Amino acid sequence: KGNFNYKGNVSSPKELAQLCRSMENMATELARLEQVRKDFVSNVSHEIKTPITAIEGYATLLQDCSDPKSEAEYVEKILYNTKRLSELVGNVLLLSKVDNKAIQAKKTTYRLDEQIRQSIVLLEPKWSAKEIEFDVDMDEVEYMGDESLMFHVWNNLIDNAVKFSPERGLIKIKLKRTDNKITFTVEDEGCGISDEEKKHIFNKFYQSDSSHRAEGNGLGLSLVKRVIDIMKGEISVERTQGKGSVFT
Repeated sequence: KGNFNYKGNVSSPKELAQLCRSMENMATELARLEQVRKDFVSNVSHEIKTPITAIEGYATLLQDCSDPKSEAEYVEKILYNTKRLSELVGNVLLLSKVDNKAIQAKKTTYRLDEQIRQSIVLLEPKWSAKEIEFDVDMDEVEYMGDESLMFHVWNNLIDNAVKFSPERGLIKIKLKRTDNKITFTVEDEGCGISDEEKKHIFNKFYQSDSSHRAEGNGLGLSLVKRVIDIMKGEISVERTQGKGSVFT
């Protein structure tokens, strides 16, 4: 009936005690899934309207269109908003699962510097279009952590640096290991982040670009923060002396 606060409190015989523990584990997992569902509905309900409205509008225009050039433009807009919708849903679900510990971290040992290089290569179409250059200085670092979750960290941080960098800008990436500490920094030449924005930048759906000119849904940095917390790390952001931002 939806009451997941189940406690059996049976210690014997052994078989019944094991059954009670299994029931408690099942109730806990059901409670987590229910919370994920509630979070998804509440978080996505208002954000999902914009791309759906756009898709509906361009599909309506496409129905009565006889100009091939306009048809191609409308199809491109529909595909763009469909991709945006897909990314939004995927990010909300992943963030909800991480928030409610429905995802258990699977730790393996792998090369962190190689994973970051893979992320840079994956984003090549975006930074090539803006003719952005990279200054990369990374030590060879073996790391034990959740490879799939950590990939979201680098992908979001580097993607943001590319997004907010000017044409022909420079992005500096460093990865250093000293004793038992690993430090990663990504620095861009963008518009920077104010002190007020720094207070909210890791909150869900927060976008410093309030006009929504930049593509995004305000979930990337929130997801990054949750993953870093799970990995027992820290993340901070500073404004550089001239311009731009440095995420550490």
